[in-house]
Amino acid sequence: MRSYRDIFVFLLFLYTVEGDILDNYARTDGAWIFGEHKRMYRTLSKEQCAEKCEAETAFSCRSFLYAVKDQQCITLADNTKTTVVFRSSGAVLFEKKIYLLECRRGNGFDYRGTESKTQKGIRCQKWTDNSPHVPNYTPQAYPNASLEENYCRNPDNDEKGPWCYTTDPETRFDYCNIPECEEQCMYCSGENYQGKISKTESGLECQPWGSQEPHSHGYIPLNFPEKNLRSNYCRNPDGEPRPWCFTTNPTKRWEFCNIPRCATPPPVSTVGRQCLAGRGEDYRGKIAVTESGATCQSWAAQTPHAHARTPENYPCKGLEENYCRNPDGETKPWCYTTNPDKRWEYCAIPSCDSPTVAAPVIPEQGPSVQDCYEGTGTNYRGTMAMTASGRKCQAWSSMTPHRHQKTPSAFPNADLRRNYCRNPDGDRAPWCYTTDPMTRWEFCNLQKCPDPAQQQPKPTLTTNPGMTSSPRTDNQENKIAQCRTGNGKDYRGKISSTSGGRTCQEWHLQTPHRHDSFTPISHPRSGLEKNYCRNPDDDVNGPWCYTTDPNKAWEYCDVPQCPSPEYECGKSKYVPQLCFGRIVGGCVSNPHSWPWQISLRTSFNMHFCGGTLIDPQWVLTATHCLERSSRPAAYKVVVGIHTERALESSAQRRNVQSMFKEPHGADIALLKLSSPVMITDEVIPACLPSTNSVVAGGAECYVTGWGDTKGTGGEGVLKETGFPVIENKICNRPEFLNNRVKATELCAGNIDGGTDSCQGDSGGPLVCSEQGRYVLQGVTSWGLGCAQPMKPGVYVRVSRFIPWIERIMKEN
Repeated sequence: MRSYRDIFVFLLFLYTVEGDILDNYARTDGAWIFGEHKRMYRTLSKEQCAEKCEAETAFSCRSFLYAVKDQQCITLADNTKTTVVFRSSGAVLFEKKIYLLECRRGNGFDYRGTESKTQKGIRCQKWTDNSPHVPNYTPQAYPNASLEENYCRNPDNDEKGPWCYTTDPETRFDYCNIPECEEQCMYCSGENYQGKISKTESGLECQPWGSQEPHSHGYIPLNFPEKNLRSNYCRNPDGEPRPWCFTTNPTKRWEFCNIPRCATPPPVSTVGRQCLAGRGEDYRGKIAVTESGATCQSWAAQTPHAHARTPENYPCKGLEENYCRNPDGETKPWCYTTNPDKRWEYCAIPSCDSPTVAAPVIPEQGPSVQDCYEGTGTNYRGTMAMTASGRKCQAWSSMTPHRHQKTPSAFPNADLRRNYCRNPDGDRAPWCYTTDPMTRWEFCNLQKCPDPAQQQPKPTLTTNPGMTSSPRTDNQENKIAQCRTGNGKDYRGKISSTSGGRTCQEWHLQTPHRHDSFTPISHPRSGLEKNYCRNPDDDVNGPWCYTTDPNKAWEYCDVPQCPSPEYECGKSKYVPQLCFGRIVGGCVSNPHSWPWQISLRTSFNMHFCGGTLIDPQWVLTATHCLERSSRPAAYKVVVGIHTERALESSAQRRNVQSMFKEPHGADIALLKLSSPVMITDEVIPACLPSTNSVVAGGAECYVTGWGDTKGTGGEGVLKETGFPVIENKICNRPEFLNNRVKATELCAGNIDGGTDSCQGDSGGPLVCSEQGRYVLQGVTSWGLGCAQPMKPGVYVRVSRFIPWIERIMKEN
């Protein structure tokens, strides 16, 4: 018994830093926390700040804040598990990973999580309390054991793991149920395995996750930051029965890895919810009927449907009996059915949301032709959902990956719908929380609306034949210089006041604010002249400067975006509906919101295929659309239309001058038009992707077309549908398309069906938003039926054919 131990051997816990000191910290940009215990330092780098945290003696340092422009370092006793997180531009929060873990290594001597109940569910006594038990271990006696609150700890290096004194007078202490960290072994399906095994079960070397050779894939580490896709280590990012990897063998795309199971039992699962919250992964109720009323098949059975979602393969997912469950991260709980003709279906699980608390009803706003904001954008009601750096916005009602207080109920007048950019707190421009766990928030990819009162005609530049350049007056030169492109990294204008009206401090001065990190000497190529606004650190939110106000170290500048060129690919002048409905089902697009969509027609003006304008004189379509005739004269192209009849005044018609089919049999072809089309608000090319780039699985993309609606209405007008890309590894499973999908193709669709392209959409675009522009990732090619469950559409992967496209366009 612990109360009778007289001699204790306490081993001082040393937190060893290996390699880069920051490897042991989790980083979140744009986050700030206020802690009760903190100390402030002046440091030149985040590494120096980490050293201050490691050497902190006033308290146990769990995190630190670093403001690069202020060169300010704040060490903290708190982290995001113990206090509220706020958003703050220019700040970066670093948290010690060891204090974020809720698992133990070995006997858990260094466990620093927040579990505070014993293995029997009894609440732990605080280490500072003397009731109901007088402790032998106290924070004063063992200052390095992190005996805080009532958290489970192992101050005496007990071989059985972390423990605590209990609040039960009859039980002095008990052990806690802290699972092992999955590094040497795995629990459940290895979703949290973080070890370094990098060979498959047959001995093949794993391909690095960051590489696209020899196998291109969508599991890009930057797109799955929470999955820790490091090096070529085996991982389980997609709900497989156990960890796997792509292999370095060109003939073997992927294979499972042999990860040993942990010797200790898996963590005891909680009782689970009896209602639906989020995706319902913790639902443990007893509903066993699908939405259509079909009875669920037992998870242990293999008839009428054979499958791999068995209790043995998914031991921690509650696959009991035939109850509806969500073992693999689907949209909501589902089950295989006892109907031989219906493999699986979602279940109707009642929501956990209280019916007595009504969410504020926010009316849907009609689309705006001009997606820009006025003033600070507090009244912006557009549908932009992407940040200036190209990150997707987190839904305002969601608490993942970032918890926050900016909810629709807390700000009922701010129109916090879906994940649209908004400005609920009066910041300088619309912003949003991001879906990147490492970046809490960013300003959005929006421009200010032009002020009609300040608009002037463009200056006319005349060319003197005797001069090598066009002369400009000082007034013209200033006008051109006083705007920025992108985030303004190359801005060299003369604006020298901030958006808050403060005068900028000269870059070479160190008063009133010292800033050794950003001087003309430290950044000689950043144009740090006088006190002009600049962006030496490539800040996504634009140029800034230190201010002459002693109480405000730095602030962003209000530098307008430069006028767009004649056109920017992938940018529509009309806001898209962004409908996650279906083409087969009739989601009508906003007129001219997909200005690269073309109609491929017969010489008799009958629409039969789609295509994409990628250049004023070039169209990309599917090879199988050109089977009617080998003569270019048999085809016509119409652009700038919304209706299939093409009676709009914006319509432009062109003959096809030349046809080029991909020479190796891929279902992709180029059409050269008889003459370039005129770029208008209704006619704009889509952007092409980078060579061999891969759009990530789960990315939201859109298909448009005038294809067959199967009698569901909306015929004759352009329709759209949005759905996620499905990684080829998943799409080629037997229950999906059974290895029919080639590496030069990609899948997209909802696995439960109901959303798809169809006949008449062939050759049309699959576009995905990237940094505010729509990029042509796929050409509609083939599918098994239209909108059938488990049968997503297949598209030619455009990025694999960029060299061929560029060569044909250049040579012809």
